[in-house]
Amino acid sequence: MHEAASPKPLAMPYVQRGPVTLRVLGTSVTLLEIIRKRAREDLGLRLTFEVLDGVAAQQAGVLTPDSFDIYDQWFHNVDFVWPANAIQPIQVDRIKHWDMINDLPKTGRLTPHAPLGAGSNPVKLLYVQPDGSYGSRPSGHITMLPVSHNVDSFGYRTDMLPKGLDINKESWSWLLDKRWKGMVSLQNDSAIGAIDAALAAKAAGLVEFDNLGNLSLAEIDSLIDCLINLKRQQHFRAFWSNQDQASSDMVRGRVGIESLWSPAMTDLKKRNIKVHMAAPTEGYRAWYGGMSISRHVKGRTLDAAYDYLNWWISGWPGAVMARQGYYISTPELTRPHLSAAEWDFWYGGKPAAKNLPGPDDTSDLIHRGEIRDGGDYQTRMSRIAVWNTVMDEHNYLVRRWNDFMSA
Repeated sequence: MHEAASPKPLAMPYVQRGPVTLRVLGTSVTLLEIIRKRAREDLGLRLTFEVLDGVAAQQAGVLTPDSFDIYDQWFHNVDFVWPANAIQPIQVDRIKHWDMINDLPKTGRLTPHAPLGAGSNPVKLLYVQPDGSYGSRPSGHITMLPVSHNVDSFGYRTDMLPKGLDINKESWSWLLDKRWKGMVSLQNDSAIGAIDAALAAKAAGLVEFDNLGNLSLAEIDSLIDCLINLKRQQHFRAFWSNQDQASSDMVRGRVGIESLWSPAMTDLKKRNIKVHMAAPTEGYRAWYGGMSISRHVKGRTLDAAYDYLNWWISGWPGAVMARQGYYISTPELTRPHLSAAEWDFWYGGKPAAKNLPGPDDTSDLIHRGEIRDGGDYQTRMSRIAVWNTVMDEHNYLVRRWNDFMSA
């Protein structure tokens, strides 16, 4: 008599685990095609970039956190997305090169005696506190990984410079100087454009402020009333929402001076426009960019998100950022990916020893002998008047800024 055959165990179904798709929401500052292609190759990920302007990206970050995995934005936006529970804490012990991130985002200063600057210094927003808030006290979790940063000012066409203005004494007041009447453009985002306007109004002696990074209701009214008065005198020619617009207005000669960011400056240089980025005597408006992880991300996608964050500060991406004028939080990891001439120009503040490439690493962007405005990395990042910020009276500022836009 034969024993009954024991049943065979059921085979587990075969599941093919393809590459993870990572959805990144951000702006044109960092969401470049050259970055997407290289990250895809290095990490084996499917990568989609949703490129929006700063305001639209901020709104999407707050309202639709399930539509993205990585939030690539500016640190002052933490004031919006963290209270909205749109992002999750980042574990510092999963950031491979955390110790290579320099002191600027961790302490608020690049050098011990540099001013902290008004506004949203990134250290104020960096560390997750035991009660779930954020602040400057170090902890094992952060709200956003510090990545790219820079100082901004304004640019102007040197061939349109009015008589009586000295290129060696650049001032924010130039944006409101009557000699530039009809040739001025501002960034139309209230959170950034208003700071540029406040810097200009203060430098011109038109409005006084106790704290440039946190205007009172009365100060907001004084600023906006001043701007509306100038607008009615046709002082402003345009208000730009993206860097293509900023660049094209200056190329066409519609605008001679404007709030300007590094990529637009890069584009203008490629077009051989005689433009100079100012190093204002009053100091710069600074910004710090970073990356956060959406609240819903988990499992393999979370692992991929950490891989992507770690990749960004590993060296090569910082070289791409440098070639469009931005600094990276881990400069010593980026240095080997730049030629000595590139490092000396972008970080060292020295004259270009030869022609240097732009972000695409092909065309000559910087010509031999050129010097970066404002000096070396330490000097530029130690002359911060104010950081991009979300003011206590942000909602009122937005309403009054809209009054200015529609006047």
